[in-house]
Amino acid sequence: MKVILTERVKTLGNVGEIVNVSQGYGRNYLLPNRLAVLADDSNTKQLNHQQKVLAKKMEGQKATAVAGAKKVEGITLEFVRRVAGSGKLFGTVSNLEISKELEAQGIEVEKRMIVVPNPIKAIGTFDATAKLFEGVEASFKVNVTLDPAQAEEMKKKQEDADKKKEAAAAAAALAKENGEEETTEEVKELTEEEKLKEEANRILRS
Repeated sequence: MKVILTERVKTLGNVGEIVNVSQGYGRNYLLPNRLAVLADDSNTKQLNHQQKVLAKKMEGQKATAVAGAKKVEGITLEFVRRVAGSGKLFGTVSNLEISKELEAQGIEVEKRMIVVPNPIKAIGTFDATAKLFEGVEASFKVNVTLDPAQAEEMKKKQEDADKKKEAAAAAAALAKENGEEETTEEVKELTEEEKLKEEANRILRS
């Protein structure tokens, strides 16, 4: 059924919006609680009348939305996340999380009002939009940075790997100077594929 909202209903819409809802939700909740009135397409007169009655209330809520848009416009929300080996986040930064972060800064924006062009699944800065009311929007950014603890872990692993490479290179250079064959584990170790190829060649030669 189609109704006109006479009050702002979270997850549904703002005052004056015409929305489609289920018969049960409309007749058992919205209409009895005066949160909406019926907006039958066949009853144009009623529709026009209700929209005129709600015009003043809509103006007030639009003014509130404009004030909220000024608070949101241009801000950057910061999120700290850990990443998987692929470099992607564990999960995404959701609209609900963005909504909660805005609320923590004293700005109420429902998750349904937040639009992010692409799912936030990596480290970086992303554009987002808050659609606060019809014709009232605000652009802001979501910045996702790597968890400092994980960054330190990754740095240490890289340093350890670099030290091992330097040690292996030094050992190889020393062995070459002494006319010896390289005996480092890195050189001696064969991949599984190389081992299979070697075994196949040995069988073919026998």
